[in-house]
Amino acid sequence: MHVHLSQVTPSIFSALGLSTAEDSINVGQSPMGREILFLIDGFGAEVLDIYASHIPTISRLTHYGIVKVSFPSTTATNLATLITGALPGVHGMLGYTVQVPRSGGRILNALRWDERVDPLHWQPVPTLFERAMAEGIQVSHVAAKRYENSGFTRAVFRGANYKGANHVSDLIAQTKDALRKTPAFVYLYVNDLDSAGHSDGVGSEKWLLALRMIDQMLAELMKEMPQGVRIWLTSDHGMINVGEKIVIGKDNSLQDNIAVIGGEPRARHLYLNLDHDSPSARIEVAGVWQEFLGDRAHILTREQAIANNLFGDIASIDACDRMGDVIAITKDTVVLIDPARVEKESAMVGHHGSDSEIESQVALLTTTLS
Repeated sequence: MHVHLSQVTPSIFSALGLSTAEDSINVGQSPMGREILFLIDGFGAEVLDIYASHIPTISRLTHYGIVKVSFPSTTATNLATLITGALPGVHGMLGYTVQVPRSGGRILNALRWDERVDPLHWQPVPTLFERAMAEGIQVSHVAAKRYENSGFTRAVFRGANYKGANHVSDLIAQTKDALRKTPAFVYLYVNDLDSAGHSDGVGSEKWLLALRMIDQMLAELMKEMPQGVRIWLTSDHGMINVGEKIVIGKDNSLQDNIAVIGGEPRARHLYLNLDHDSPSARIEVAGVWQEFLGDRAHILTREQAIANNLFGDIASIDACDRMGDVIAITKDTVVLIDPARVEKESAMVGHHGSDSEIESQVALLTTTLS
């Protein structure tokens, strides 16, 4: 079955009786009114095939389908898609970093946030967590303590009971505790794989260690949970290892007329100088970028991105306001490095954000505990 990430959580909540959610992927009624959605950040669909020997527990789960994630294939965008059931053009979380409109060029890093930006205004769509809690479904968010009060959590995960835990045993204990009353939904999140991929690369020893640890965590989770609990496992994006690194503006004219660089190395939001910002200027800059990069990237103006439904078939006024004047989507293993962040971005081995199959396809797996 081919599924979009925006369909996954509404379907599970529909199974628990949420009246405003649609079961568009046919998950059926919840077996015992207890559902867990386990999100492994950075776990691409191809990992299942290539690294199956390292993940015996995950490999034994029922393969429900391949899931297409939203563009860009990045955490901020796709966790918002997962938890609102909306596409980026509606929820407005358009990438890892975007320019705050009319801020004088200030960048909002969605995962680190900026207290000058109101999370409820920035992401106004009611979350599935809020909708479910309003109908008496117990919703818990189990993840590291450091995320609890972040702007990103308030924007994307509001409505759930946050249960912070930093160790595997505590994550499992909090998940078990959250399932005492029914109907209950637990969102369980780990980012060890994504973190290891960024620092050391997919397939590295550090990454394999994280992969094996998560598989062992799932095995322990399955032992501890009550009978009848249904577990769903998915991700927000896959990851590629870097090949060619291009520094914007170094030995090239890519920085000409660019005031602010947003996005990330695989998916750039580019904002033009105010005195050079018009539809014709956007076409001109996009042409320069496309000519230089050739088949190493796909370059779109804002107008083309909207016409091509890059962020979904609806683009709100806010979304249009936030997206780059020009958007650069890299191909193969190319990354576009921000000259202000050369050291940090060049040091990263694993990247994501583009629309390649590896980055934008994840798996949906499931099991019901007997």
